[in-house]
Amino acid sequence: MKHLEFWFDPISPYAYLAFEQLPQALEGLSYRVDYQPILFAGLLKQWGQKGPAEIEPKRAWTFRQIAWQAHQLGIPIATPAQHPFNPLALLRLLHACAGEGGTPNRWQCERVFHHVWRGEGADANDAARLQALRATLAPQRDPDSEAVKQSLKDNTARALALGLFGVPTVAVDGRLFWGLDSLAMLAAYLKGDAWFDGPDWDEAARARAGVVRG
Repeated sequence: MKHLEFWFDPISPYAYLAFEQLPQALEGLSYRVDYQPILFAGLLKQWGQKGPAEIEPKRAWTFRQIAWQAHQLGIPIATPAQHPFNPLALLRLLHACAGEGGTPNRWQCERVFHHVWRGEGADANDAARLQALRATLAPQRDPDSEAVKQSLKDNTARALALGLFGVPTVAVDGRLFWGLDSLAMLAAYLKGDAWFDGPDWDEAARARAGVVRG
């Protein structure tokens, strides 16, 4: 049985779609998943990037594309009232749901994803909605505690140490599979596709960066 880590931030529509599609993409395979909530903004800051929703033409394309992909996959989706939004309350709630050193389970993650992406366009940070979500999840720890805040920081730091640059990312056997569209590649790896045992995986990453001259 393979051990997968699904790294995500509920702010990401691609993470939502990948989360929903994961069981179908890996149907028939033997695996277990640890769900790892991290702060996507921390990755962006580390690598000096902006999120796709922070660049207006890219934001428009992103939401057109996810609407199409959700349609193709048969997954309901409704963009929250504000996007991007601050996901810290949701991330801390997820960490609070897990015991110290643990991870939230799939049901808990599903509730949070659905709060954001199946909320009929409501504000993900609406106080009454957050209170209702917290009551539903009944976290083991106080989401506002310093221990929980540190847990989120530590998890994001661990993601950076592994080389993560975006969400969703699935980590398995020291390999990183980034994005909704990598699920087919992940499934091929788990099925034992010989391509991954040859030189191509490593050789492809050795492509040299070009130099842009003004």
